[in-house]
Amino acid sequence: MFNKVLKFTQEKLNFLYENSLILQNVDRLIFVAIISVFLLSTVMSSDVLGFVALIAVVLTIFRVATTPDDKFEPNRFELWLLAYFMIVIISLAGSTLFALSLKGFIKTFTYMGFYVSIVHYLKNHRYHIPYVLGAIGVGVVFESIIGVMQNFARVDEISTWQDVSNLNPEQVMTRVYGTLLPLNPNLLGGYFVAGIPSLFGLVALFFADKKYERGVIFSVLALLSVAVLFMTGCRGAYIGCMVIFLGIFLIGAKFLWHKYKKIFISIVASAFVLVSTAIISLSSLRARIGSIFAMRQDSSNSFRFNVYQSSIQMFKDNWLLGIGVGNKNFREIYGLYMRTGFDALSAYNIFLETAVESGIFALIAFLGFIIVMIKRGVSFILNSADIKEIIFVSAAVVSICAMMVHGLVDTVFFRPQIQFIFWAMVAIISAVLKNKNSNEV
Repeated sequence: MFNKVLKFTQEKLNFLYENSLILQNVDRLIFVAIISVFLLSTVMSSDVLGFVALIAVVLTIFRVATTPDDKFEPNRFELWLLAYFMIVIISLAGSTLFALSLKGFIKTFTYMGFYVSIVHYLKNHRYHIPYVLGAIGVGVVFESIIGVMQNFARVDEISTWQDVSNLNPEQVMTRVYGTLLPLNPNLLGGYFVAGIPSLFGLVALFFADKKYERGVIFSVLALLSVAVLFMTGCRGAYIGCMVIFLGIFLIGAKFLWHKYKKIFISIVASAFVLVSTAIISLSSLRARIGSIFAMRQDSSNSFRFNVYQSSIQMFKDNWLLGIGVGNKNFREIYGLYMRTGFDALSAYNIFLETAVESGIFALIAFLGFIIVMIKRGVSFILNSADIKEIIFVSAAVVSICAMMVHGLVDTVFFRPQIQFIFWAMVAIISAVLKNKNSNEV
């Protein structure tokens, strides 16, 4: 039905496309806007990033409305996403703090619109997927270099980022935070979790194309980024990093186990020894990782447990439609539930946050979207014979899985720098699967 209406609109507005130089080159403008979002993420504010993303959205709307035979063909997991978006709208309408919820909804609309733009672009330009991965990789490498400089300069904390009450001076870590706004090491850690799979994807792509020199260079850059991830001191990012390596090793086993079994085992063993040596030799890193298991003995852990308890009570009282989307809305309502001295900007768990903001059905729809998407992506990886498309989907699946695991203990996922990477990864999976389905037809 929607595509029939769209076709009618295209027939009426096609004259604009035929007589407009801008519309005839709109794909190039959309591509520039998409790449700019990732390149500007490291230095620009959320408002600027949102504005650039909206440019891509508006250009995509004009393209679809004026280009003949352009249509939308949703994947199965995108139907779950559509359901989630509709529930968010209903939650917005029922929110007691409509004005604040509307601000949060506008952000959600921007992210969803950017996703539609990038997936629609990549559907027709799959050969540009490496450029998207490259733009994300450039941002990650830039932040890695800044992180190394901050580590050597031993930058001071902007706020209380770690519990040092039970630590010796040599166990206190210099937590790097890069240039991402607002400056925070957990945000930088989450950004690395989201973006590092892009670098490893490019490494695999270069080796597949037998461009070994580039492959080696990007391997060094990827490992540097992993090292800086540990310098952030973000414990959730540490767990996400383990998911990244687990995913890489599992996918790598598909291609290397039968013919290069010894080499594969050597690579895995070397990685394990390298990480273990770093943990054993660096007392600050060892103390930081050990604090993960300190439970309420660590003030940061205890703070999160208190926030979880308050957020769960918020969900119980607003389980059907939630309180409305948006962190500002969350903070206003959270004040009625929080324990004294434990103010919070979010629920520190993206799934709990989703349930609190938009209700149980939004959570179900979001989980359905994630599960079906990952399942389809893994199925493609296991059954496809196209090595390049396997690499694209693998990088995206690993990134998404790592973000979801990190999201169990933090909500930096909702920051635009990470959100845009997330939707780009989803778009890569969607575009590749659309190509597969069209080939089957």
